[in-house]
Amino acid sequence: MRILVTGLLGQYAFGGVTWDYLQYVLGFQKLGHEVWYLEDTATWAYDPVKQEPSADCTHNITYLGRIMEEFGLGDRWIYRNEADGRYHGVTDSDTAEKLIRESDVLVNVSGACWLREPTAAVKTKIFADGDPMFTHIGLALASKKEYVERIQAHNAHFTFGLRVGQPDCLVPSSGIRWLPTIQPIALDQWPVQPLDNHNSTFTTVMNWASYKPQTYEGETYGQKDLEFARFMELPSRTPHKLCIAMGQGVGQKRPTEQLRNLGWTILEPDQVLPDHLTYRDFLKGSQGEWSIAKNGYVKSRSGWFSCRSACYLALGRPVIVQDTGWTHHLPSGEGVLAFTTMEEAVSALDTVCANYPKHAAAARAFAEKYCEAGAVCADLLDKSGCA
Repeated sequence: MRILVTGLLGQYAFGGVTWDYLQYVLGFQKLGHEVWYLEDTATWAYDPVKQEPSADCTHNITYLGRIMEEFGLGDRWIYRNEADGRYHGVTDSDTAEKLIRESDVLVNVSGACWLREPTAAVKTKIFADGDPMFTHIGLALASKKEYVERIQAHNAHFTFGLRVGQPDCLVPSSGIRWLPTIQPIALDQWPVQPLDNHNSTFTTVMNWASYKPQTYEGETYGQKDLEFARFMELPSRTPHKLCIAMGQGVGQKRPTEQLRNLGWTILEPDQVLPDHLTYRDFLKGSQGEWSIAKNGYVKSRSGWFSCRSACYLALGRPVIVQDTGWTHHLPSGEGVLAFTTMEEAVSALDTVCANYPKHAAAARAFAEKYCEAGAVCADLLDKSGCA
């Protein structure tokens, strides 16, 4: 089959974002399909240097072309610049749109592709949501009927919210049958390497707040800043080093000085992991991950499990992550440890370090069992009725 994977790989030319979308491409490719990457977001290109939208997509398509070449995908990519409607990769618009229309499957990762006539014409359209509760609030409160209709136009809907639809989950379904899924990991891109004996630091990569809180049915659902506030004192409660590559967040309100005074090592993501290779190296150089989740994920009991955590696990790095309800679907205790309180977070750090080899091996085993890209992508096709 010819499968189109859509995303924001060129739009946001950053390390973690690159892996989020690329691993879907690699997963479907491993299954033997003809895979193309398509980017048509209906928004202007983002200039990471000026940090603002731009009509000039030169930086975006240069980065995208380099990534496609690096991973052996050659010219199998299409980028449509919203500012002028021009296509890149496949530059002739008729050829590009014919290729799109005649594809068998469109995998709309994180809803990045705004369906227009060519993409809407693809027989099987899969919607893969990576931002549960916030995506769903947007659908439930959408003022534009066209937006809801475009999402409903997909044949199957998947979400990282593993508990969406369960009685104790507050995520609104908006009349859509949501199927659980997890980030696919191309394991050959994340080989296990022994940990540097001199590195005993737990890390993560995050934004202080990615966007403003949202309100639904009288309740407010916020970002990571709200959950992080509950664990600000963690460095004083444990001997283990804690380091975060943390974005300033919306409004640049990150309390940098306060965090450092409390014992956190705070790094600037654009400096220490500007691309996909330095991002991988940062994770690989860690003893493991310690991380919280967005308040909206936790409060709604969404069951969200991090795509970033899955990458740590593939490298054989244990993860200690906040429970959003994911423990109802995935095992916790070896290699992957959940916490809800400060006491549990402290205990989990001690547990991992007390028998690190066991937890490191269990981390990789978890990734192999639950996150392997070919298996995750095959599940998407099977449950969409096009395997």
